[in-house]
Amino acid sequence: MSTPGPLGSGDDPFKGIPIFGDIARMFGGSGPINWDIARQVSISIASGGAVEPNVDPLERIKLEELARVAELHVGEATGLTTDVNGRAVAVRAVSRAEWAHATLDAYRPLLERLAETVGAAGGAAGADGEPLGVDLDELGDDHPELSDQLLGNLSQVLGPVMMGLTAGSMIGHLAQRAFGQYDLPIPRPPSHELLLVPSTIVAFADDWSQPTEDVRLWVCISEVAHHAVLSIPHVRERLDQLLNDYVGSFQPDPSALGARLEGLDPTDPSSFQTALGDPEVLLGAMKTPAQDQLLRQLEALTAAIEGHVDHVCDEVGRKLISSYSSLTEALRRRRVEQGEGDRFVERLFGLELGQAQYDRGDRFISGIVERVGEDGLRRLWSSADVLPTPAEIDAPGLWLARIDLG
Repeated sequence: MSTPGPLGSGDDPFKGIPIFGDIARMFGGSGPINWDIARQVSISIASGGAVEPNVDPLERIKLEELARVAELHVGEATGLTTDVNGRAVAVRAVSRAEWAHATLDAYRPLLERLAETVGAAGGAAGADGEPLGVDLDELGDDHPELSDQLLGNLSQVLGPVMMGLTAGSMIGHLAQRAFGQYDLPIPRPPSHELLLVPSTIVAFADDWSQPTEDVRLWVCISEVAHHAVLSIPHVRERLDQLLNDYVGSFQPDPSALGARLEGLDPTDPSSFQTALGDPEVLLGAMKTPAQDQLLRQLEALTAAIEGHVDHVCDEVGRKLISSYSSLTEALRRRRVEQGEGDRFVERLFGLELGQAQYDRGDRFISGIVERVGEDGLRRLWSSADVLPTPAEIDAPGLWLARIDLG
């Protein structure tokens, strides 16, 4: 067996010590999140560890045709446009793994804000604030400092790894259930494209014995209606602001991570997943009183959005979908049967979308329509000033009075 010679700047510093090489690659990169880990974890969970087939072109064509129908009817029902930069809605049919990859990119600013808030950005520095890098030119043949430098400050070094595992796990679980990009009302970068997942749509239709074409059309109506509302600049800006303020109000709890690191085996990759793959590591005592007020505002806005989208789906779907009654019952039962990804998002982003929240939005929208009809409802998204407050969501008459329609 050969002995490594002195290290030069062009040599592999981890030659002959593969364990540390693997660990160094895991810790490599800069920023508060290790995005390589996040992508690998999200895609693995989304696909179930298997290679997914390419989307059947016929599925894409069917969804494109139905999306055009949905766009026309949603526009007539709401008066809202779904055009982005003058371009009409286009369908991008994707696999679950592709959905996970695209969603990780879309949520990146929000996830990085969360990581910075909880101190993951400190992972590139040691306890004394100095960089935790290794001066390879000064290491001897046996590299005794390497182990100490890489593993001596685990609670700080592992910040980006921890966030990568958390983000990847959350997005991967979401991808297993998502019909499209708005299963959760989180704004994405402006685009005329809608991401839809044909395999999940077809699987739901089969599992619940629903006509596949009806399920496709319902998903298109729901996604187009969400897109119409969340593409409104002041709605997008308000929701983005609330989400960023919420994740920016966490306080780190170093003891929570320290407890998880006890017994961690750096030579066993599975121990990293066990110790750090659970968002509870990030949460626990980190939630602050300031988030309670933000949560009330988030809940009010998302209740209005989801209530309005459900109303549009009812108005349009009853006209176009013969199995609408049984289909919506199945869909709404599925919606409140949350998966792991949904629970992660609730805890991390403050999006608590249980049945009570959907019912709250339904009562608000119904109260408006009963008093002032569909024309009055169209005022809901007319400007930032008329967005409902938490008190108004539970008393639509207050909202109507404030905007002079009561």
